Amino acid sequence: MSSELLVDLGEDALAPELDRLKLSPLEDPKWPPDVSPMSKSETDIAQSMATGSPHLSWDHPFYDIARHQIIEVAGDDNFGRKVIVFNACRMPKQHELDHRKLLMYLKGTLDQYVESDYTLIYFHHGLTSENKPSLSWVRDAYKEFDRKYKKNIKALYIVHPTMFIKTLLILFKPLISFKFGRKINYVSYLSELEDVVKCEQLVIPARVQEYDDKLRASLKPSAQPPMSPPRSPPLPNQMFGVPLAVLRQRSPDGDPIPVVMKDTISFLSERGLEIEGIFRRSANVTLVKEVQLRYNSGEAVSFYDMEDFHLAAVILKTFVRELPEPLLTYHLYNDVVNFATVPSENQVAALKALVESLPEENYASLRYLVTFLAQVSGNSEINKMTNSNLAVVFGPNLLWGRDNAMSLSAIGPINNFTRTLLDQQHLVFE
Repeated sequence: MSSELLVDLGEDALAPELDRLKLSPLEDPKWPPDVSPMSKSETDIAQSMATGSPHLSWDHPFYDIARHQIIEVAGDDNFGRKVIVFNACRMPKQHELDHRKLLMYLKGTLDQYVESDYTLIYFHHGLTSENKPSLSWVRDAYKEFDRKYKKNIKALYIVHPTMFIKTLLILFKPLISFKFGRKINYVSYLSELEDVVKCEQLVIPARVQEYDDKLRASLKPSAQPPMSPPRSPPLPNQMFGVPLAVLRQRSPDGDPIPVVMKDTISFLSERGLEIEGIFRRSANVTLVKEVQLRYNSGEAVSFYDMEDFHLAAVILKTFVRELPEPLLTYHLYNDVVNFATVPSENQVAALKALVESLPEENYASLRYLVTFLAQVSGNSEINKMTNSNLAVVFGPNLLWGRDNAMSLSAIGPINNFTRTLLDQQHLVFE
């Protein structure tokens, strides 16, 4: 992985590329479409949209953009930052796509997250002469994203960059600030992304994966990049990535609420309620991994000794996100996504019925978390974290589809469900 935006290629090398701006010959515009079957969650969303779903019906102003799944949200990265994914290979031919509307759709997506630290991953493969936008559109798009979008983006990862994209960035070098330029990183192989995000939580298009395999196969054995590391077997005292039922069985007193949740929430309840932007900031990834290892090794962890509020917040989000099954469970996925269809006068009763159908340890942990988040929003005049803001942060960590990534047609309803749960928690958990 490298950050090469500010490297000067020189006039001789640059001029012919700017004249042609051709794509890499490996990028075949006739590359076959994805043939991987949709996951259950994707199928459910597709069916609900086709039958007039309230969250993205056929007459929705952005339906013609969303249906291509060009933009997705994929949970949090290894630093606790939201991950937004842009898939160039899913862009249709130029005349079939309203690029201005695509820009507005991207802005609308980012608007939900720009107050928090976030990461943008751009899969470049699949951008061809038939579907690439004009240079004037690229220029206008960059200008459209003002400081509020650029301030909290911590990294932009361009996966499978070609000379085309590198030349394009140099062409726009006068428009790109030095500070933003340092956030741009080139990623040559998918395995390099593991340093940033767990690739299993990204729904990588089949053609991108095949292209990555093709690049690897073209290398000499001595030049082969490392493969993504295999998942390590769980440690005897593993806490992260372990089902709640297993953690409860290990607990000496059968407590349904995991130790990680108790430690982080206890500390933040006492010391972190007035921290502005709590849950919006990332943490030092080395410390995050260190704390995770200590928990997984059975060691006691004291956030009072470290006095790092954002570290505790990231550990809490990471623990919830790394559960093998989301806290709200896959079983409730469709009910949550379609919750907006429930009449407002029946929503509290519906919420109670849904959460009470959860396994006991899920219910107890959800209640413990939501009660704490109500404390956080109770101090929103100081910490700026309202129920709406907390829903944007925690919604994708409480529920996701079986494919891990979150289609944008689902993320809005999930966040709205989470906000309603926070608004009505005193009635739901009475």
